[in-house]
Amino acid sequence: MYRYLLILTVFLLGSLSGVRISCYAAAGGRKSTTDLPEVTVESNRNKIVHILAYVRDYSTMSTYTDTVSLFREKVVDYMLVPNDRIKFKGWTIPRTLVSKSYYRFTNSEGLDSVSDESSFHFSWTDWVGMPPLEKLPDLLGVRECGTDTLHGKYSPYEIWNKEKDAVRIDVNLMADAKGRRWCPSINGFFQDGVDFYDFKLQLRYENVLGSDISPLDITGYSFSVESNGRGREMKRIMGDKENYYFTTQGEVYVIDREYISVKDARKWETHNFDEDAVELFEPSDAPPLDPVIMNLISRVEKIDKEEVRIALPPDERLGSGKLINDNFNIGKRALFLFKDLTGISRYKFRKNQKNKWREFKERVKRMKENRER
Repeated sequence: MYRYLLILTVFLLGSLSGVRISCYAAAGGRKSTTDLPEVTVESNRNKIVHILAYVRDYSTMSTYTDTVSLFREKVVDYMLVPNDRIKFKGWTIPRTLVSKSYYRFTNSEGLDSVSDESSFHFSWTDWVGMPPLEKLPDLLGVRECGTDTLHGKYSPYEIWNKEKDAVRIDVNLMADAKGRRWCPSINGFFQDGVDFYDFKLQLRYENVLGSDISPLDITGYSFSVESNGRGREMKRIMGDKENYYFTTQGEVYVIDREYISVKDARKWETHNFDEDAVELFEPSDAPPLDPVIMNLISRVEKIDKEEVRIALPPDERLGSGKLINDNFNIGKRALFLFKDLTGISRYKFRKNQKNKWREFKERVKRMKENRER
């Protein structure tokens, strides 16, 4: 009679995942090893996907005479809900957790200034969010590597590239309305008649094993937008005297994703977490910044805000030329407190209120009588 020792080994390291059973016989030292297919273990509690991403935003707002340039880097998050049965809405557009902004203002005379603050909001980055779940084209579903192009009326609107488990999709939202499904939050601007000159989007996925293209496999996306105006009351805010042109170049790099429970998701929704623990984290696959951007960052960080505040002349309209109020003295203050304590002020208020109400009813009565005549 033989005795067997069964050893169960589970691999959960990086891309190596699976189950291996090793069987050792007590007599003879024989060994038998069997590899089982890959298995996925999911929790019934953790159904919501929380994604953190690092974003670089290069935007401009320009007129015929002035230009405002912006470079902003920030960490954003997304909360993806798998279905409508979960009582939590989540969000697919980027929500800013921490950011740094660098502005440069220039005019037609060549003068410029820099700042880390501005009252203008002209970037398109906040409207380009996580794409929805899609299917691979039939041509790429049966191939390990390949390219497929989807044509619109005049030009291609989607170009798919697949290399093993990596997929890249280039979308031209101006070529066909079908391409707008990748960015549903921006579709309202097209319907409002915003004059877009260019709108291109590139999506990058890894570990695509089946026929589905899921946000869970996205590693990042980038986009470029050019428009005349931004809609959404921008004309009312900026004025109708001249046109405003906007451009945005956005880069998004996914730095972390995890399954969390609805309870934890609500904490993130209400900012019930340690916000100081969230820092700007630049991923290793992000390219180095351009020297022009590095120069802008250096200029902004050298600004002495305290010196600027002190040098700013105060607004005289907010102060009074008189240091002493002539209408105030100790006697009047004592009389006011006495009336308040004895209830005289309250009595006079109620009496005046009754008189005014009586006068109002009499006035309404006279108006009715005059109308009947």
